[in-house]
Amino acid sequence: MNRSPASRNWRRIARLGLGVSLAMLASCRRDMQDQPRYKPLAATNFFGDGRSARPEVEGTVAWGRWTNKPPDPEFLRIDQARFTGRVNGEYVDYFPFPITRADLDRGRDRYNVYCSPCHSRVGDGNGMVVRRGFKQAASYHTQRLIDAPVGHFFDVMTNGFGQMPSYASRVEPDDRWRIAAYIRVLQLSQDAPVEAVPAAERGDLDRNPPTPPIPEPQPVGDQVPPNAPQKLQEPIK
Repeated sequence: MNRSPASRNWRRIARLGLGVSLAMLASCRRDMQDQPRYKPLAATNFFGDGRSARPEVEGTVAWGRWTNKPPDPEFLRIDQARFTGRVNGEYVDYFPFPITRADLDRGRDRYNVYCSPCHSRVGDGNGMVVRRGFKQAASYHTQRLIDAPVGHFFDVMTNGFGQMPSYASRVEPDDRWRIAAYIRVLQLSQDAPVEAVPAAERGDLDRNPPTPPIPEPQPVGDQVPPNAPQKLQEPIK
C-alpha cells in the first residue's frame, strides 16, 4: 500500500522526536549517576592534607535536641563519669555532683521502688521477690561490694548484671547516682563501727523500742471476733 508524502513526513518527525527524547533522558541519567564526588575517606589532591573527609570546624558543638535552643549537656553526654560511671574504662569512686540530704531522700525513694523488691529495704539481698522464689540477689554488705567503687553500682543499674536487667529506661542518670549514694548509706548503717556513732547517741544502740501491746479484739454488736478467746462451757450436771 502506498503512503502519502504527508504520512511519511509525520513518521520521520515522530522518529526524530523519540530519538531526541531518548538522548535527553540518557544524558540526564548519566550526569546524575556520574556526578563528581568522593567515596568516604578517599584520598584527594584537592585539599592540602590529602583528605576528602573534612574535620569539623574548631569549636563546633551539636545544637540541642533538634531545636534552636542552646546545647543540652545531658543529651550530649559530655561528662563521661556522670553518664557512664567510668573514666577511660575504669570505674570512678566519686560522685559527679555534690550529694545533699535531698539527694539521699530521693535516692531512698527510688531505691525502695526499684531495688528493694530484690535487695530488701536494708540491702541484704532478701527482698520480697527473693523470699517468694526468685534467684538470690546480691547483698550490699559483702566485702566485695563494700570495697566496690561507686561507679560500679551506677554501671550495673545502667547495663544490668546477671539476672538483673538494665534500669536505664526507668531511672534517669542522676537518680542512679542518688540510689548509689543511698546504697553507701545502707552499707554504713549495717557495718559502721561503734566509734562512728556520736558519743551522746551510743546509749540508744542497746535500747530496744517498747513493743506496743496487742489490742484486745472488740465485739461488733452480737458478733464475736474470730480471734477472740473462746470461753469453756461448764459441763452439764
